[in-house]
Amino acid sequence: MPDIILSNVQKSYGGTAPNAVSDLNLHIGDGEFMCLLGPSGCGKTTTLRMIAGLENLTDGEIRVGERVIDSPAKGAFVGPEKRGMGLVFQSYALWPHLTIERNTDFGLRLRKVPKAEREERVARVMKALDIEKYRGRYPSQLSGGQQQRVALARMLAVNPGVLLLDEPLSNLDARLRLEMRAELKRIHAEFRTTIVFVTHDQWEAMTLATSIAVMNEGTLQQLGTPNDIYDRPANRFVAEFVGSPPINVIEIGEGHALDRAVQDWLRSRLGDAAQVGSVGIRPEALLLAPTESAVPAGHFAHAAQVTGILPTGGSWIVELAVEGRTIFMTTTISPTLGGGEQVWLHARPAALHVFNRAGQRLAGTDEALARAESGVKVVRQA
Repeated sequence: MPDIILSNVQKSYGGTAPNAVSDLNLHIGDGEFMCLLGPSGCGKTTTLRMIAGLENLTDGEIRVGERVIDSPAKGAFVGPEKRGMGLVFQSYALWPHLTIERNTDFGLRLRKVPKAEREERVARVMKALDIEKYRGRYPSQLSGGQQQRVALARMLAVNPGVLLLDEPLSNLDARLRLEMRAELKRIHAEFRTTIVFVTHDQWEAMTLATSIAVMNEGTLQQLGTPNDIYDRPANRFVAEFVGSPPINVIEIGEGHALDRAVQDWLRSRLGDAAQVGSVGIRPEALLLAPTESAVPAGHFAHAAQVTGILPTGGSWIVELAVEGRTIFMTTTISPTLGGGEQVWLHARPAALHVFNRAGQRLAGTDEALARAESGVKVVRQA
């Protein structure tokens, strides 16, 4: 399947309501697994439906390779049935009166695929998704996870060039969601189908996608690999939306001791911290030291008090207070600390995410802090 290119795509439902999608530019490569990630109402499902042809664009253009499939300006629109794409909804939409085998081959029958080829395709996808043993059963006799496999098998049997998934795992319990994530990963590796997956679950996006498009209020906030999104969030929205527990954000200029300490520390590394609006530190990037002298040279550090230890099974969340402000850190090592204990929280220079007053990642700070950390290492080795 050629690449899918969305150019300046807009979707408006009229009236005074803001656009559901505004000026969206997106390039989905052949064989890519892209997740559209964001909170409810951010425009991700609308975007998926426009790619599928279930929603018309208000403005902009969608192309598949050189073929324009939707462009109001050019008067072009290709119907959903002619786009070579398969859509799996949040609800499984299986025919209750048909067996699993008949549900799976339903699309092939509509396309009048010859019987021998139809049977071969159905057998292949049913075996790949481990539902062969259910072929004579009806949907009501299967669990939610098994029904989801049937819905996927029905689409894969048709062999679409693009598989569009609209929050297909949200109706499953935690264990089944985990199993289906692994299943989708395997399906992508085996069939090499281009997949566009809508979800509000950050862990689904992080574990499944080769690229993630984070959306909010109809606009694209950041496009990148899971590591890019997590390690270098483009703005505060992305930083705060992705990560659990959420990133610790320290507002600069509020007059709090921690704010002043961060600003002074940054000024000594950057030379000028006037443009800094806030600083984020992920909980897992924070470390604790019993005394100030035990803090590694060059790290940002501040005195804190332990106010709680929260076990999560396999890891712990440590709640800290800095003059009434709450900071969270996570650790996979069982803490030996007690409530009320005085400690020093600290973090490597490169672990700080610096944002300007508009909430955008402040250009140049990553490189400056990386140089500062590198310099610290050289001094310590000498």
